[in-house]
Amino acid sequence: MNPPADPFTRRWGWWTATLWLLAAIALIVVKWSAIRWFALGDTDDSLRIAEVNSWLGGQGWYDLRQYRLDPPGGANIHWSRLVDLPIAGIILALKPLLGFAVAEKAAVAVAPLLPLGVAMGSLALAVRRLVAPAAFALGALLLLCGQSALFMFMPLRIDHHGWQLAMLALAVAGSADPKGARGGATLGIATALSLTIGLEMLPYLALAGGVTALRWVADRGERARMAAYAATLAAGAAAGYVIFASYANRAPVCDALSPVWLSVCLGAGGLLVALAALRVERWWLRLLLAGVAGAVLAGGFVHFWPDCLGRPERVSPELDQLWLSHVREAKPIYSHGWRVYLPTLALPLAGVVGALAMLWRTRRTPTFAGWVTPALLAVSACLMLLWQARAGPAAQLLGVPGAAALGWMLLPRVTRDRRTAVRLGGTVAALLLVSGVAVPLIVNAIPPAKEARGRKAVALANRRCPTLPALAPIAKLPAATILTFVDFGPRLIATTHHSAIAGPYHRNGAAILDVQHAFRGPPEVARDVMRRHGATLLLICPGMSESTIYASEAKRGLYAQLMRGRVPAWLTPVPLPKGSPLRLWRVVP
Repeated sequence: MNPPADPFTRRWGWWTATLWLLAAIALIVVKWSAIRWFALGDTDDSLRIAEVNSWLGGQGWYDLRQYRLDPPGGANIHWSRLVDLPIAGIILALKPLLGFAVAEKAAVAVAPLLPLGVAMGSLALAVRRLVAPAAFALGALLLLCGQSALFMFMPLRIDHHGWQLAMLALAVAGSADPKGARGGATLGIATALSLTIGLEMLPYLALAGGVTALRWVADRGERARMAAYAATLAAGAAAGYVIFASYANRAPVCDALSPVWLSVCLGAGGLLVALAALRVERWWLRLLLAGVAGAVLAGGFVHFWPDCLGRPERVSPELDQLWLSHVREAKPIYSHGWRVYLPTLALPLAGVVGALAMLWRTRRTPTFAGWVTPALLAVSACLMLLWQARAGPAAQLLGVPGAAALGWMLLPRVTRDRRTAVRLGGTVAALLLVSGVAVPLIVNAIPPAKEARGRKAVALANRRCPTLPALAPIAKLPAATILTFVDFGPRLIATTHHSAIAGPYHRNGAAILDVQHAFRGPPEVARDVMRRHGATLLLICPGMSESTIYASEAKRGLYAQLMRGRVPAWLTPVPLPKGSPLRLWRVVP
């Protein structure tokens, strides 16, 4: 690639950093009220800040159990400390100047914007390499147009998904690098870091690694790329395991970087390094060797880790029926209604069209090989949406390179027109089309059907119950273990000094089932659950999403009885301020 002549293109890094800074400021302004009220919107965000505070409070580096969930033993959390580092660093830096409360709010506001910068920079770099040097701005800006993807980088969204998306974007940039060794090393490092954080992006990263091997099959000159990828993957995964794997993750578990996936990374790295060292001139022989290596790796996995061939969560049928099957993001995208799936699909589909078009246009150029990985990732992400809606953020991010290419193809056609109206209108229309923004604008312009009264009540309860004012009277009570909804547990421990029986984390299936049985079964079951966990308080939020499941599926259960005013004799009400959305009872001694 020849050095760009114009200053804008030449200083693309500075311009991308400026775009990120402007986006960060805008997002903080938009979320300012939520930041002020510490309105962490997701259960994982609440648990993340609880984990950080436990660590800052003296809990061990490798001890990730959350002892304020599932007492007395604590909840087994499958995360790693890697994502805790920037949050804790901001708190420690600002606490002496601003106090803990303000430092904590600053941390949850700023920390998610750091992976946004990595993702914007990586996509700008990928588009610069794949489309044109001056197209980098499209790569950075289009990410901001994907609502699902952008949500993962919003202030307060401190869970690990933003960092995983950032590593996925970095992997795309590495696969697009024309310099083989540097690109392979970038892909290997991004893969190792992502796996250290969690396994959610494993299908995409495995596909990118497979394409790297196939590039060597097609062109032996790609051996430096494959060798660098393999070496950094193995070394990075080993370092990630040694530095970040918790005590629990040192067992052969399937849902984190454990001996299971470490052995896969080490095996894949060793096999690919060995293949790269061979001087095999014929492509079909390289293909045969790559197939043998893949078969050895797969056979070893089946032999040594047969328990990990199914779903990594490994939940029981009962837990799946009562809990996991009700998780909306685990359902296919088409089950969410057209007002959800059309805006989610707009950017990914534009990306697929653009990527396939670029594969055709570059089929006889060196750039073709760089487009193979982004194109396959974009297509696979769209297919993943047919399995689970939670693939939406990754699908939108992976659609950015193709959408940028599509925009780069369309814009010259309209900007060269002699008519001013066509140039302006065509430019706006092209940008709205390739960014996917046109779809949500149209969807939002269509008046929705009148919302049922029950849905309004659920939305109101979901907004009010987790707020600091609603929880303030609970926080003033002496520390206790509380039986409450599974989805309410993380918020409770993040904003008060109390403990809860369960949170929505699959390794803690027994505790989740305890809560399910308590609210679905007769009062005697709840009393036994509270006794075993040492709980002395029972807290509910009438109308909250989880409560509607108990009300509809267990009409004779404890929750339904409490809603009808049938309170068991072993519970006595605890007064709360007038207008509180919560209801609280204490176990009678």
